[in-house]
Amino acid sequence: MLIDCGHNDETGFCPANHLRRTGCTGIERFFVTNYDEDHLSGLPRLRELAASVPIHILHRNKSLTADRLRAIKRQGGPLGEGMKALLGMIDTYTGEVTSPPVYPSVEYSVFYNDYPQFTDTNNLSLVLFVHYPGLSIVFPGDLEKTGWRELLKRESFQDNLCRVNVFVASHHGRESGYTPGVFDYCKPEIVIISDESMQYDTQETNYSQHASGIPTYLGGRRKVYTTRNDGKITLSASTQSRGYSVTCG
Repeated sequence: MLIDCGHNDETGFCPANHLRRTGCTGIERFFVTNYDEDHLSGLPRLRELAASVPIHILHRNKSLTADRLRAIKRQGGPLGEGMKALLGMIDTYTGEVTSPPVYPSVEYSVFYNDYPQFTDTNNLSLVLFVHYPGLSIVFPGDLEKTGWRELLKRESFQDNLCRVNVFVASHHGRESGYTPGVFDYCKPEIVIISDESMQYDTQETNYSQHASGIPTYLGGRRKVYTTRNDGKITLSASTQSRGYSVTCG
């Protein structure tokens, strides 16, 4: 499973190169949580490797057609290369999946608001829940307050939130995505924020008040991890331990 496909010019990280180095021979499910370029900029390079690393199933907010998505994105300027690559996939990934892949011990659920109830791509983000014994993560894309509140009306969405112990902050931790009502249901141990160097005051949203924390090898408990301060964040879990560990760097 691959969730989004951004890249980083400063660090040199590129999903295609990383997957090829690790011996990946195919992506069975590709989830696009948001239709902005920072979630898609590495997709053209990945598509170039389609012969050796094919993408089999595309998951996205399907309430938007390719034509409607193209029109919305053009309102903000020229289309990025990542968006062009995705639009090409949307036009071709139209068949039904007859033999979906099976992941032992893994469950996943996706939710999204529909167009035209929402017309901005942030509130049309795809929210992905991945549940594994001892580790349940939510990836909410760039969902903002009004989008969260609409999804919170669904009992099945509430039920998935109740299982989460690792919360990935929406919209890179900015205030626009911070919705306290989410934590009436979600009681995470840790919050992970994928962000760059400090650019906005709203990146200082205090998610730590909602997390219980996990023990660290130095003692005490850690509640929030950010790529800004911690670099690459790796979560490792096993069905034997029914828990997970976090390593950084």
